[in-house]
Amino acid sequence: MMSLTADQFLPLEFVFNPNWWNKNAGIKFDSTFYMDADTREKNDQIMRRVLYEKLGNFGFGEKNPQLRPVIGSLFVAGGFIIPAMLGAQIRFSDAEAPQPLPVTLTKQQIESFSHPVFRETWPMSELIRSWDAQENKYGYLVGDLNTDGLLNAAYHFYGADLFTDLLEEPDRPIRFMQEISDLIVETASYIQHRTGSYSISVNRMAAHLNPTPFIHANCSVQMISPRIYSRCHLAIEQKMAERIQPFGIHHCGIQMERYAAEYAKVPTDFCDVGWGSDPMKCREALPDSFLNLRLSPIRMLRNTLEEIIADTEYLLNRVGSLDRVGICCINMDYGTPEENLFAVCQVVEKYRKLSGK
Repeated sequence: MMSLTADQFLPLEFVFNPNWWNKNAGIKFDSTFYMDADTREKNDQIMRRVLYEKLGNFGFGEKNPQLRPVIGSLFVAGGFIIPAMLGAQIRFSDAEAPQPLPVTLTKQQIESFSHPVFRETWPMSELIRSWDAQENKYGYLVGDLNTDGLLNAAYHFYGADLFTDLLEEPDRPIRFMQEISDLIVETASYIQHRTGSYSISVNRMAAHLNPTPFIHANCSVQMISPRIYSRCHLAIEQKMAERIQPFGIHHCGIQMERYAAEYAKVPTDFCDVGWGSDPMKCREALPDSFLNLRLSPIRMLRNTLEEIIADTEYLLNRVGSLDRVGICCINMDYGTPEENLFAVCQVVEKYRKLSGK
């Protein structure tokens, strides 16, 4: 394992849903948002300026941002490149994250599946050409892409039979996920070689950490038991972690503590702790990992100022030492009260002062 060093004590990050950006900044999340270099750069400039206007008093955004050669947005979560390279059609919308459409493969197709060469497969083939042009113009590149996760990607092509086979015929889905893992590692490693970061587009907390971690998206792991995770999923992540370091796990679901002991076997340098998890039990299982505590975007939207303050203080009080801890709220919708955002910032500032840091 590596020791991740944060650029400040108790770093804080907010990430907003595309509909928030669409309604607050007029940004459209059609294919050009992701695929066109000029559009990426202009929207990145707008997003940094809007964040400063909204939250500049708390260190977010930039007052006078300049254009920069961004390869993928650093301010929205959600990935489509892995499902797209695996063969899924992608639906783009003005105010929504890109949605991979399901493709049902037969058992025979899954058994014979071989992952594609990422450099030769859309969208990476097209993106790489645009990155080359940006690098020729600026001399460097910034950012990365969300490279998804094993179960997330497999489900688009396997459907509900994935979970049945994990129980009854695990060799088939395990082999399929091994192929997906190779594509993820190869793609993420190439991106990091070009820009210096892997996974800021998975969770902006990665931008605060040195060295910047790779973060594997385990959004769907809560749909399987810890026993099935250990039997079918763990060994693949262990092999991924041997190839790509430092290794982190994005767990946005509830009860992360049920999986934490297994995550410790990977091992992980970074873990997202989804809302509805017990931070203390997660820390006990992962004493050396950087824990990123996640607030609920639904509660941020619907709950009162007092309740949001209580949520934030609960997480910070429950995790124990605040060394190797960050806090975030990801994918907040349009209409999230700004006073709730300010409240989280103020609680974090209070705890920084109480800790003398």
